[in-house]
Amino acid sequence: MLKLQLRDALAALRSGGVVAYPTEAVWGLGCEPTNSSAVNRILALKRRDWRKGVILIAAEFAQLEPYVQLPSNSAMRRAQATWPGPVTWVFPASNYCPPWISGSPELTADTVAIRVTAHPVAAALCRAYGGAIVSTSANRQGQPPARSATQVRMMFGERIDALAPGALGNLEKPTTIRHVVSGMILRR
Repeated sequence: MLKLQLRDALAALRSGGVVAYPTEAVWGLGCEPTNSSAVNRILALKRRDWRKGVILIAAEFAQLEPYVQLPSNSAMRRAQATWPGPVTWVFPASNYCPPWISGSPELTADTVAIRVTAHPVAAALCRAYGGAIVSTSANRQGQPPARSATQVRMMFGERIDALAPGALGNLEKPTTIRHVVSGMILRR
């Protein structure tokens, strides 16, 4: 049933489109990470500087693995202990990870933020798509993120290609972000 509800979002992802979907705390905008045109559309919608990078989400770590350099075993265990779940980890970026995902090395130090999501709709979307997708909050830079499908439609209207139906998770704030090597909390 969920796959049927995701049909339009999957078609949009596969054709290089931009989709909106619920996450653990806010609505997200997503696309195929290696499609620079799609990522640039999201950045333009958000009025976000590409140098800040964007988060990638997936249903399982294997979908994210091409984008990262694996840290030490202890650091990897620390991240995996929180997944699937609402913790985003900043990993060293691999050579495969495009700069429009990792951002400018001056700002992001050649890293990429990733999360194995437990949100049922976001995870189902990644699973059905067969890979990681971009996950950035559905809002314009400096404005509060959308917390409903109605707010997404009011903010972006026809400028998004599909909206995956579903309810938000139960987090009040966007996910915690931590650095995988140091364990340091970058955003609480």
